[in-house]
Amino acid sequence: MVEHMMRSDLMSLCQLFLQSEAAYNCVAELGELGLTQFRDLNPDVNAFQRKFVNEVRRCDEMERKLRYLEKEIRRDGIPMLDIGDNPEAPQPREMIDLEATYEKLENELKEVNTNAEALKKTYLELSELRHILKKTQQFFDEVSDIPIQMQDSGYQDENIQLLGEEGLRAGGQPALKLGFVAGVILRERLPSFERMLWRVCRGNVFLRQAEIDTPLEDPHTGDNVYKSVFIIFFQGEQLKSRVKKICEGFRATLYPCPETPSDRREMISGVVSRIEDLNTVLSQTTEHRHRVLVAAAKNIKNWFVKVRKIKAVYHTLNMFNLDVTQKCLIAECWAANDDLERIQMALKRGTERSGSTVPSILNKMDTQEVPPTFNRTNKVTRGFQAIVDAYGVATYREMNPAPFTMITFPFLFAVMFGDAGHGLIMTLFGLWMVLKERNLIQQKSTNEIWLTFFNGRYIILMMGCFSIYTGFIYNDIFSKSLNIFGSSWSAVSLNKSKSYPHEHYILDPQVNYDGGPYFFGLDPVWQLSENKILFLNSYKMKLSVILGVGQMFFGVMLSLWNHKYFQNRLNIICEFIPQVIFLLSIFGYMNLMIVVKWLKYDSRESGCAPSILINLINMFLYKYVDDDDKTSACYLKDWYAGQKFFQTVLLLASLGCIPWMLFVKPYILMKQHELRMRFHSTNEVLVDGDTSIQIEQPPPPSAHGDHGDGQFDVQEVFIHQAIHTIEYCLGSISHTASYLRLWALSLAHAQLSEVLWSMVMRIGLNGNGIFGGIVMFFIFGFWAFLTVSVLLLMEGLSAFLHALRLHWVEFQSKFYSGMGYSFQPFSFEVILELAAQESTTETN
Repeated sequence: MVEHMMRSDLMSLCQLFLQSEAAYNCVAELGELGLTQFRDLNPDVNAFQRKFVNEVRRCDEMERKLRYLEKEIRRDGIPMLDIGDNPEAPQPREMIDLEATYEKLENELKEVNTNAEALKKTYLELSELRHILKKTQQFFDEVSDIPIQMQDSGYQDENIQLLGEEGLRAGGQPALKLGFVAGVILRERLPSFERMLWRVCRGNVFLRQAEIDTPLEDPHTGDNVYKSVFIIFFQGEQLKSRVKKICEGFRATLYPCPETPSDRREMISGVVSRIEDLNTVLSQTTEHRHRVLVAAAKNIKNWFVKVRKIKAVYHTLNMFNLDVTQKCLIAECWAANDDLERIQMALKRGTERSGSTVPSILNKMDTQEVPPTFNRTNKVTRGFQAIVDAYGVATYREMNPAPFTMITFPFLFAVMFGDAGHGLIMTLFGLWMVLKERNLIQQKSTNEIWLTFFNGRYIILMMGCFSIYTGFIYNDIFSKSLNIFGSSWSAVSLNKSKSYPHEHYILDPQVNYDGGPYFFGLDPVWQLSENKILFLNSYKMKLSVILGVGQMFFGVMLSLWNHKYFQNRLNIICEFIPQVIFLLSIFGYMNLMIVVKWLKYDSRESGCAPSILINLINMFLYKYVDDDDKTSACYLKDWYAGQKFFQTVLLLASLGCIPWMLFVKPYILMKQHELRMRFHSTNEVLVDGDTSIQIEQPPPPSAHGDHGDGQFDVQEVFIHQAIHTIEYCLGSISHTASYLRLWALSLAHAQLSEVLWSMVMRIGLNGNGIFGGIVMFFIFGFWAFLTVSVLLLMEGLSAFLHALRLHWVEFQSKFYSGMGYSFQPFSFEVILELAAQESTTETN
C-alpha cells in the first residue's frame, strides 16, 4: 500500500484482438471504465482516409444539429433538464434513429422560424404602414401651415410658393399638384437623412417627421428598434427620383399612402384587421415553437452525451489496425497491472452485448518504451498531485512527492502566514467548501476564480489548520497575543486579573526574567516589548534555516529510495553519499550550532555568545584564535574543545565530495563501456563442442539516472556530471538562503497585520457613546474588508507562491526529475467534462 502511494502504478503495454462486430461495444465498455490509454497504430494515415471517418462525420453533423437546437433553447430561456444518470453509449444501429430525430427537429424548427420571421416581417410592415397612415393624416391636416414653414425654412422654389398663394382645395388637396412619398427610417439616421435631402435637392423639398413612440421588433435579430415616420413633398419626377435614391441609401422603407382622407381611413381599417389576424397566427406559431423546444430541452443533454460517446468510440476505433482478413481489429493500449482483470471483464461484457461468440483477447507485450505515469488520486489528494505535476510529471516509477507535499506544503505556507485569526477564517472557508461540495458541484459555476478556489478546497482547509497551529506558536491572532498561561517575566506581570499599561517595555532577561520556558509558543509579554522585532528576527531566521536544511536533507534521502528501487548502485556511491556528506558537513553542522547556542548560552553569557555566521566564515578561511591570546574578542573563542580538529575534518570532507561527485561516476561509466565493448558486443556460444556462433547482444536499457541510449560519449557524460555537481554544490548554499523567505514573509505578514490594526481598528476603539458605536461599525467593516482582501487574499497568495517555489526548486530538485508523461486514459467522463467546459466557454 505504501509503495502504491509513493510511486506510480506498474503499467503494461497490452495488445487487444477485437472482432469487428464486437469492437464498438468493447471500446464503449472501456470508455465507461476509463482505464486504458490507446496508441495510434495509424500515425501516417490521413484522418480522412481512416475506416470509420464516415461515422465520425455523421456524429459531427448530429452534434451540429444539437448545438443549433441548444442555441434556440437558450434563446427562449427554456431550462434544460439534467440527465441524472449517465446514459450508455448507443448501439451503432441506433445512429439512424438519432439522425432521423435530429433531422426532423431541425427541419421543423427551421420551418417554424422561417414562417415566424416572415410573419414578423409582415407584421412589422403593417405596423409601420399603420403609423404612417396615422401620422400622414396629421400632416395633411396641418398642410395649410406648409407655406409659412417653408418660407421660414428658406425654401425658394416658385412652384412650391404657389401652394401658399392659391390655397387649398377641398379635401386637403393643394391647388398646385405636389408629389410626396412617405416611409419610416431608424431614428438615429434621421438627422443625416434630413441634411442629405437638403443638400442633394437644394432645399426644394419639404420634410415632415414624427417619432413612433413604441419600439418595433426587428424580425431578423429580435431586437427592439426605434423608428420615425416621415413624409417628403416635392415637385417633378427629377426630385422624386433623387428622393427615392436617398431613401434607398439610408435604408428607409417607403410605403404607399393614398392622397384622399377617405382612402387613408379605409386603408387603416384594413391594416388594423390584418394586424389582428397576424397576431393570432403569430401567437399560434410561437406556441408551437415553444412546444417543440420544450420537448427538445427535456432530452438535449442526454442526446449530447450519446452523440459524444458515439463519436469518441469511432474516433478511437480509427486508431486500430485491421488484420488481413478484415474480421478483426488490433489495438494497443497502456493499462495498469492492477486493472487488467477489470479490463478483461469489460471486454467480456462488450462481447456479450454485441452478441458475438468469439471472445476478445488481451495480451501483455514486451517493450523497451517507457510507460506513462499513473498516480491514483482522490478528491483530497488531487489538488496536491496537480501542484507536483505542474512542475513536471514524474518519470515512470519515480518517487512521487505528492504524499509528502500534503504535509510540508501547508506547513511551510503556515510558517510564512502564521496568524491564528487569519488561519481560522481560511479554515472556515475551506471547511464550508468541503461540507457543501455536492451542492456547489451541482451549481456548475463557470467563474474561473471560483473554480480555482473550489478545486483547491482541501489545500485551503489544510493551510488554514496549519496556520492556526503556527499562529499559536507565534502567539499571533490578528496581530494580538493571547495571555493564557500568564508570563515568565516578573517585572511586567500579565496575570489575567490585572491590567497592564499601554506603554512598551524593553525586555532584558538579566533584569526581569525569572521564569522557565513558556508553556506553549511565545510569551505574550513580547507584544508589549520595544525589542520584539529583534527577538523575532533571530528566532524566525534560525527556525527557517533549520526547517530548510531539514527538508533538503529529506529530499536527498528520498533520492536514495529512487536509486535503490532502480538498482543503481553507482548513483548511490557517486551521488547520494557525497551529497549527504557535503550537506551535513556544512549546513547540518550549522543547524547543530544553532541548537547548541540555544541550549548552552543564556542571558548572562549572551554578550560572549559566538556568532554562527562568523564561525562558518572562519571555518572556510581556516582562521582560529589561540586560546592563550587574552586580547581576542570573546566571540572568536572556540565553542568546545577540539573544535579546530572537528571543523577541519568537516571542511576537508565537504571539499573532497566535490571531485568525488565530479570525476568518479564518469570514470566508472567509461570503464564499464570499454569492458562492454570488449567482452559483451558479441557472445560466442559453443555448439556440439567445437562449433561457435556469434549472437549479437543489444545494449542494456539505461537505468534511472544513466545517460545515453547505447551511444556512449565520455565528454557528454562528464559535462552532464559537472553541471549536476555545480548545481548541487551551489544550490545547497542558495537554497539554504532561499528558505529565509520563511522568516521574511512571516515578519512581513505580522507587521502588516499590526499596522492595519493600529491605523484602522484603533480609530474605532477610541470612540465613546452611540456615535462611537456607529463609527466602530463602519471602521470594523473597513478593517474586515482590508483583512480579507490584503492579508488573506494578497498575502495568502504570496505565501502560496513562495511555498510552491520552495517545493519545486529547493525540495524536489534533490530527487525528482519530472521527465515522464502522464497517463491519459480513454474515458467518457473526461471527454464529457472537456466538452461541457468548451460549451460553457462558447456560451459565455
